[in-house]
Amino acid sequence: MNSISIVKKKKVYLTRKILEPASSLLAAKYQVSIHDSIRPPTRLELRKGIRNMDGILCTLSDKMDKKVLDEAGPNLKVISSYSTGYDHIDVTEATKRGVVVATTGDVLAEATADLTFALILAISRRIVEADKFVRRGAWKVGWMPNLLLGSNVHNSTLGVLGLGRIGRAVARRAKGFKMEVIYNSRHRLEESLEAELGVTYVGMNELLRNSDFLTIHTGLNQDSTNMLGRDEFSKMKKSSYLINTARGGIVDENDLAEALRKKWIRGAALDTYSHEPLTKGNKLLRLSNLIVLPHIGSATVDTRTKMSRIAAQNLINVLDGSGPVCSVNTNDI
Repeated sequence: MNSISIVKKKKVYLTRKILEPASSLLAAKYQVSIHDSIRPPTRLELRKGIRNMDGILCTLSDKMDKKVLDEAGPNLKVISSYSTGYDHIDVTEATKRGVVVATTGDVLAEATADLTFALILAISRRIVEADKFVRRGAWKVGWMPNLLLGSNVHNSTLGVLGLGRIGRAVARRAKGFKMEVIYNSRHRLEESLEAELGVTYVGMNELLRNSDFLTIHTGLNQDSTNMLGRDEFSKMKKSSYLINTARGGIVDENDLAEALRKKWIRGAALDTYSHEPLTKGNKLLRLSNLIVLPHIGSATVDTRTKMSRIAAQNLINVLDGSGPVCSVNTNDI
């Protein structure tokens, strides 16, 4: 009598329903469980959902720490994040357990750079204020010489904090506005790349003092948490603007609120925050010289679709025995 061997499908957990093709790609090969809600899973739901899983596809909202990894058990081989950042994952703990951590890499760089420049233009030309002015019926005279005066973008100085893929994409866009671009980063670029981008490396103090627009594109880690606070804002021009499409924790939001309220800087535009979503009573929401967006840096159909494909492929590659598309820690496992 011939025996029949049954191969159990590997199990994958998605912490949120995301754009296709991730679900379809994974469902074709594995047993897929999805937290099917617009909100992220609670800690209890997350710990329950990942039990006995071989792979996890998570988002920035999911804190993948030691307690969560303990709950996952020994089957877990890979965590693929639907993001370029991975500060929500305890990479050290995952590495100890031989769990591969992967991201979507730099696929969202151009979309985030587009949004960054949109915010530069919107805050400097008071676009949001102007829209609200018209909608509330305050526009009583056709053309007015002193109405909603803003700041020039062309021929101004753009300061870039962190000149990685996104920072470089922003610098390239600045060329069209004939902006002088200065930057500070943990690692200075080669002179040939600086020349190609038309950027000049400066110290942090010089970056703060000389930037008309300071845009943040560095990662969030122990060194960069609350990197910009009261002391830094006091060094900036009173006519300057702060743009943050990176991570909220890089900016001390209490100090930023004070800087905006006391006019230490002219304005700011934010897409990310220390705690998301913002609560209704958040002091930032009371400031008229601030634009606030709901973390939409990569929010284009094309970009989120590409992110979906890469996030799924990371899982597939690792579970099938090869390397992920965009790895964080495979060299350490």
